[in-house]
Amino acid sequence: MADYIPIKTLEGDGQFDAYVAKPDSPAKAAIIVIQEIFGVNEGIRRKCDSWAKAGYLAIAPDLFWRIDPHIELDADIPEQMQQALAYIPRFNQDQGVRDIEATIRAARTMLEGPAKVGVVGYCLGGRVAFMTACRTDGDAFVGYYGVGIDGLLGEQHAIGKPTMLHIPTNDGFVPADVQAKMHDGLKDNRHVTLHDYEGLDHGFAAEMGDRRVEEVAQLADRRTADFFAQALA
Repeated sequence: MADYIPIKTLEGDGQFDAYVAKPDSPAKAAIIVIQEIFGVNEGIRRKCDSWAKAGYLAIAPDLFWRIDPHIELDADIPEQMQQALAYIPRFNQDQGVRDIEATIRAARTMLEGPAKVGVVGYCLGGRVAFMTACRTDGDAFVGYYGVGIDGLLGEQHAIGKPTMLHIPTNDGFVPADVQAKMHDGLKDNRHVTLHDYEGLDHGFAAEMGDRRVEEVAQLADRRTADFFAQALA
């Protein structure tokens, strides 16, 4: 079952919508799915639906609600790609993390019994997932092709829960020197696991569209599923 629910901000000064997919039986845990720059579009909703089929309560908050509520864009349409890129400087990432924290609290309220909450994000959401690992009390975190994580390494000391990053080596938004800084900066953090995907570009695990590379997307998603199965048990 899927629907939208309102979630109040931590400050109580507003609310935003979140797409929710529920499993048929009591959820074994919750997973917060963080959008790309394209909003909570069909691809993100499908990811939530897949987590629900696997037995999780899945929630995708509309993080662009202060800019353009319910925006849905397609990465394969050049005009919409440019529109999506224009949202990046307008999006307050610190505020976005607080909205994710509010979503984590909402998920815990919705869960039946003491269950855990994981967070997975893509693109911009991959970066925000790393920030969420540093700043919230979620239980496990996964970031796919997060951009600019090298600039966040000063916060990594605050990561206390299992965290996984998927890194395509030919990412047009994350050059090789940035990837090297990520590996070097995180190599001694026992909570963080990095997976490289040789020759792959940004967006390879998109749920749909031209960016998806099926075999490798399935590999990364299996790793994520196994990771959450262990970390959220």
